[in-house]
Amino acid sequence: MMHPREYRGLEVVVLGLARSGVAAAKLFHQQGALVTVNDKKERSACPEADELEALGISVVCGFHPESLVHEGIALVVKNPGIPYSVDPIRKALELGIEVVTEVEVAYQFCEAPIIGITGSNGKTTTTTLIGLMLDAAGLSPVVAGNIGRALTEAAPEVTADNWMVVELSSFQLKGTTSFRPKIALFLNLYETHLDYHGSMDDYMASKAKLFANQTEEDTAILNWDQPVCQSLIPTLKAKLFPFSRKEALSYGVYYDQSSGSLVYANGQGEIVPIMPAREMGMPGSFNIENALAAAAVALTAGVEPHIIADVLRSFKGVEHRLEFVRELNGVTFYNNSKATNAVATISSIEAFEQKLVLIAGGLDRGSDYMELLPTFRERVKGIVTLGQTKEKIAHIAELAGISRIQTVDTAKDAADAVSQAVQLAWQMCEAGDIVLLSPACASWDMFPSFEDRGRMFRESVHNL
Repeated sequence: MMHPREYRGLEVVVLGLARSGVAAAKLFHQQGALVTVNDKKERSACPEADELEALGISVVCGFHPESLVHEGIALVVKNPGIPYSVDPIRKALELGIEVVTEVEVAYQFCEAPIIGITGSNGKTTTTTLIGLMLDAAGLSPVVAGNIGRALTEAAPEVTADNWMVVELSSFQLKGTTSFRPKIALFLNLYETHLDYHGSMDDYMASKAKLFANQTEEDTAILNWDQPVCQSLIPTLKAKLFPFSRKEALSYGVYYDQSSGSLVYANGQGEIVPIMPAREMGMPGSFNIENALAAAAVALTAGVEPHIIADVLRSFKGVEHRLEFVRELNGVTFYNNSKATNAVATISSIEAFEQKLVLIAGGLDRGSDYMELLPTFRERVKGIVTLGQTKEKIAHIAELAGISRIQTVDTAKDAADAVSQAVQLAWQMCEAGDIVLLSPACASWDMFPSFEDRGRMFRESVHNL
């Protein structure tokens, strides 16, 4: 796409009135574009509409008008979550109109070097860690995107003295054309979001766009433990910096099995210790992986190892990601509502050494959840299921030989369902047990977001 200033006097359509859509609409309006914002939600569910209309921006709510997209439109900016199958986007593509997400728009304004972080699991934790490490080193990071401020709001304000640290979903990356991060990090890839992408090939291709415009002046950081990440190496133009939890590397950041430490191999035969993993403030082997990834980025940006270690010791985790909630009568409760796929749930269960009581279930995306079976058999002593997948996950628990299985069958609303689940899990426990909310599913069958699900869980736990 062109720089937004080039759209002065041209018609731009913004699809979606979420935070990113509002910021994008304001930005194009400030540049003199003729902006129309469209959201399928009813006007009563679009509180931002009044503010935009007061600025002179046209807002249409409740439906997608047939006349919304036409040959005179110069650009369509879509909310990342809106699928490409909706009529306005299909029509735009048929007419040859460029369709982008706000990541592409923000990039045109951003003077700061960009760190882009993507992956199926661990993005928010890793992005947060990177921001903290750069901040502790005095490198003036601005964290934006899926966490922090909207990109199109923050990008025009940063300078070359900042670092822009950006968490990026496949939905966002799919709508980019020229976006080029100085440092690009690919954490991992697991089967998820297939209802949006339609196939793993499209999901992977969307993630890989993170590296598409990098040059030899940039750095690509990949998870060496994943063949799917290694498969990208022949396509890279940027310098490769790997990280590994399982393998010693001659160059990169890895977990040294013999010492139990995170270390950096500088490629010249020198091994620089960062810290013992046991001193990290976050539990779980998957958080060792997140820490290694964050350390790789921070080292590339010029952060000293001792600063990286200090942050990893003090950081206790992100809300809804293996978050300690409460201990009651010897029973400890953890909120891992962000575990929206089976791999994330397996990782969170394996973060604990003992068997635990699990609360799981949510939106049914067609998975059979058989990958949960070995972990259920070895690590779960009781389970409570809820949501659309409650029967599927309960069936896996039966196959695993778990004797204590409960389902939430009747509830007045989502909050009541979570409250019942917590009560049932609590009844299965004795002193020393752990109750873990780790749904293995998206939240949208019952909740507006995984954050709402996690908040309801915390509230129910504190009401015991």
